[in-house]
Amino acid sequence: MTALTIVPLSEALAHQEQITDWLYTAFGAANNRDFFASILQSSLSGYDLPLTFVALDGDRAVGTVGLWRCDLISRQDLFPWLAALYIDESYRGRGLSGQLQQHVMAESRQRGYRDLYLYSACADYYERFGWRYIGDALDYPDTQVRLYHHSLR
Repeated sequence: MTALTIVPLSEALAHQEQITDWLYTAFGAANNRDFFASILQSSLSGYDLPLTFVALDGDRAVGTVGLWRCDLISRQDLFPWLAALYIDESYRGRGLSGQLQQHVMAESRQRGYRDLYLYSACADYYERFGWRYIGDALDYPDTQVRLYHHSLR
C-alpha cells in the first residue's frame, strides 16, 4: 500500500460516481442514489458545508467521509456532523476510519467548530475513537439510532 492521502472531493472528481455508489449502497435504504449524488454535488459548491473528503491510495479511492450541517433531521439543534463514513471493503481493518475521523475533526477545528456529532446504528465502535454516546434519537421516519458527541476543545 502506498501512502494514503485525504483530499477534498474537488481534488478527486474522477471518483465522484464511485463515491455516490458507495454511499447509496451503504446508506441508501430510505434514499435513492440521486440523494447522495446531490450531497456530493453540493459539497463542490464552494459553500462552507457540506464537505466531502476522499481517501486515496495512489489514484485509487479507498474511503470517504463528510462534514455536514445536519445528518439527522430529528436533531437539527446539533451542528456540525461527521457523516457518510465509508471504507472500501478491501481497506477495512487498516486504521483508515480513524484517519478519516481525525481529518474531519482537524477540518472542524480549523473552521472554529467546538463540537462534532454523528449517529450510527452500531454500538461500541465509535467509542474506540473517543466519541461519547449521548443517547438515542430517531432517524427518519422512525428508526432508532445511537447519537454521539466529540468535543473539539
